[in-house]
Amino acid sequence: MGFSDKHFLVKVTGKVIVHAEEPCNDHWLPFTNLDLLVPPFDVGSIFCYKKPSNGSFSNKLNILKASLSRALALYYPLAGEIRWNAAAGENQIRCNNRGIDFVEAVADVELKELNLYNPDESIEGKLMPKKLHGVLAIQVTELKCGGIVIGCMFDHRATDGYSANMFISSWADMARSETPSMIPSFQRSIINPRCPTTYSPSINDVFALYEPPTKQDHDGDDINGDHVLISRIYYIEGDQLSKLQLLASENGKRRSKLEAFTSFLWKIVALSMEDSGNHNKLCNVALAVDGRSRLSEGDGEEKKTLMSSHIGNVLSMPYGSKRSQELKEMPLSNIATEVHEFLHTATNKDHFLDLIDWVEERRSQPLIAKAFASNEMSVLVSSGTRFHTMEKMDFGWGKVVFGSCHLPSSRIDSYVMTLTSPTNSNDWVVYMHLPTKQMNYIESHAGHMFKPLNSNYLQI
Repeated sequence: MGFSDKHFLVKVTGKVIVHAEEPCNDHWLPFTNLDLLVPPFDVGSIFCYKKPSNGSFSNKLNILKASLSRALALYYPLAGEIRWNAAAGENQIRCNNRGIDFVEAVADVELKELNLYNPDESIEGKLMPKKLHGVLAIQVTELKCGGIVIGCMFDHRATDGYSANMFISSWADMARSETPSMIPSFQRSIINPRCPTTYSPSINDVFALYEPPTKQDHDGDDINGDHVLISRIYYIEGDQLSKLQLLASENGKRRSKLEAFTSFLWKIVALSMEDSGNHNKLCNVALAVDGRSRLSEGDGEEKKTLMSSHIGNVLSMPYGSKRSQELKEMPLSNIATEVHEFLHTATNKDHFLDLIDWVEERRSQPLIAKAFASNEMSVLVSSGTRFHTMEKMDFGWGKVVFGSCHLPSSRIDSYVMTLTSPTNSNDWVVYMHLPTKQMNYIESHAGHMFKPLNSNYLQI
């Protein structure tokens, strides 16, 4: 069993199903209203480690599987599967301890040889499992140098990035025979709608009913593959981020690095559209906002603890929309003001309470972030720098030397995630999943900022 390309071969040496050590009673777990805002797609996480100083790979696999079984006793819905519950008339998580597909593999490549800049080449279909069943699939691969790569693919309907990282961190704690730093909560009542429901009409500016698109804007043959989405990983040096922040703050209002970066990305995507002949088309940029801290504001420590340990999706996606020609002519500080203003609409408790109520009245209908409700060019930016969990992904053989999200190649939505650099706390690592045309333009016109990730930078 295996697959190869011109770079390296991966051989699958084993496939098992890992069940929760202490299974719960078989039951249905409904999605919260905020879970229903997430389309049915998968998202992955990848973690790379240098060769452990002691112990065989077989021993490490046994530790990983045993600790995973214990972790699933706490995170029991992840060992279930998403099915149609006829009695409830909706999809729910069937907590039946179906288990997690766990793939064991070896790869004929050294860690320093992995082309992490191009995860389509080095990660996709090689070091990341394809999730065929259940809520989560895991692959653990030993490299030629003895390094280890752990790939996890989650069903996004069950977990957002915060939840996924919390699970992996708990799994790592248990692999080191330590008590997890946080105990997960699956309590649905903390995200219940109000009675009667009430919400601001502004929610209609953020989410909408999903209607399948009738056609693509780029009808006809895509001879050059310009519209094919590809993934790349870059690093941005801290001094470049500081310069960007200064430019974004020139109108006297200090903007965050995330606001500055989002503004620059919005502008350069618009410039790429103008350059490719898509003159004055709409260009959208959205930001993922975590609502955990917002929903617990003013409700005491118990609610704060429950929200911070909630497993599921607690996200909103406010966005801005401008014509590409307008963005081309705007100074970065003016674009940053636009970003700040649309982001500000979702960074409060009332917005998330309204959002929960808005979904309640549409619970049986498919929903979508409005930024992605049409065929316009739209990019979602998510900040992974807020997780601060990479240092916790230690399974007992050392700190992670590189970690990132990973989108399957089948994903057709443009997505960018910023991550804290593992080698310099002032730098960022940026994962980008964009159309080829946009990616090429960014590399040609902003190569001083977006530098291809490499083993020298990662010090491996």
